[in-house]
Amino acid sequence: MIRSTAPRRSTPIRVALTGANGGYGRTLLDQLRRLPDMESVQLIDPDVAGVGRMLADLGVDPATVATPATSDETAAAVAAGRIAVLADGAAIDFASIDVLVEATGRIDAGHGYADAALEHGTHVVMVSKEIESVAGVALAAKARAKGLRYLPGDGDQPADLLRLVDWVLAVGFEIVALGKSSEYDLRFDPATGVVDQNGVTIDAPGLADHLLLGDDLHATLDARAAQVASLKRSAAADACEMNVVSLYTGAVADVESMHYPVVRPDELADVYATREAGGLVGRTGAIDVFSMLRLPGEASFAGGVFAIVRTGDPVTWEILRGKGHVVSRAGDFAAIYWPYHYMGIETPLSLAAAVDGTSTLREPRQHTIMAARSTGALEAGTTFRVEGHHHEIAGVAPVIVDPDAGEIAPYYLLSGARLVRDVPAGELVQLADLDDVPQAALEAYRAGLALGV
Repeated sequence: MIRSTAPRRSTPIRVALTGANGGYGRTLLDQLRRLPDMESVQLIDPDVAGVGRMLADLGVDPATVATPATSDETAAAVAAGRIAVLADGAAIDFASIDVLVEATGRIDAGHGYADAALEHGTHVVMVSKEIESVAGVALAAKARAKGLRYLPGDGDQPADLLRLVDWVLAVGFEIVALGKSSEYDLRFDPATGVVDQNGVTIDAPGLADHLLLGDDLHATLDARAAQVASLKRSAAADACEMNVVSLYTGAVADVESMHYPVVRPDELADVYATREAGGLVGRTGAIDVFSMLRLPGEASFAGGVFAIVRTGDPVTWEILRGKGHVVSRAGDFAAIYWPYHYMGIETPLSLAAAVDGTSTLREPRQHTIMAARSTGALEAGTTFRVEGHHHEIAGVAPVIVDPDAGEIAPYYLLSGARLVRDVPAGELVQLADLDDVPQAALEAYRAGLALGV
């Protein structure tokens, strides 16, 4: 059997997980059971019964699961070797955990969990990109001041892309563009002319005429976009993830809603070349998202991440092209990519980095804001709700913009907030437009802005 050469700890890393009864939580809990030097000791989720069913589904003996009501009861349960399942943060025993993984995706609750963990001397791994986009800068600064670590969670695209960027820069490349594929592929069957996007199908027989880029890249991309125009290809989750990457890299969006070209992976280096070279990119270091187009039998990009770099010696890159690497037709740009994100399966890497202090990420700053632009006229009194799998808000579209003295409202600060004035169609929602904003998260956002870029 092939075995890891990584040293194993004599004392396991003790992990608390919020938002435990979700897809991300399940993947992490399953992976932790494979690692002898990490263990989940406290699971926090309002659906205590659902967490219990999930644990049983994963093969955990119900006799080893406790549902304490106080922090003292939680401490006793953990000391007895049981997993404590908690309905909220009131019964968390921070003394018996080393790292808190925040995965609720809810601004008020998630920020509260992360902030409390840091107050109690506990490292934080942030999976909730929604919270990161609003309060990540302040939480990271607080962690640093306390000698703790605050890290985005490996397994989600932001942390994966940051690791890829670290590698790309370490070997000496200049990055022209960086990003990820969108949430769902466009699977096109030329035999039927049907496009399937995660179970939503449309007839698009004309797409068969545009499977190759041809001589006019922009015309091809426009034609592909027209063929799939009835599908919803962008998501707030995409904008949020790219905003998080911006915090740690300083990269900015080329256009505020991102390009979202319909692309096959072997075209990435041509599509994300600079405009001067015939591509889409108008500024160096642009963050973006593409919709992957694939045919039956072709592998998915799996929500993976990419970086587009300038090449060097043409002979070197022709050698690499011959080995299957993605190089632009003119040879001046190349795509370096990881076609995966494995959710909680990868997060143990972040847990180890938090405890060991081995992360190479630079401190985040609010280089961009994920803002909300009204998609129609909004009336005073409108209350915003974050809803659905992708945590979107009706009436506004997510956009990535430059900071503006703190007056632009971050998208996820709209959660539960109410408009105090009418907002015309096409305007950015401002902080002054809102009442009932989550106050702790707002204060954290302002504190992060105050640190500058």
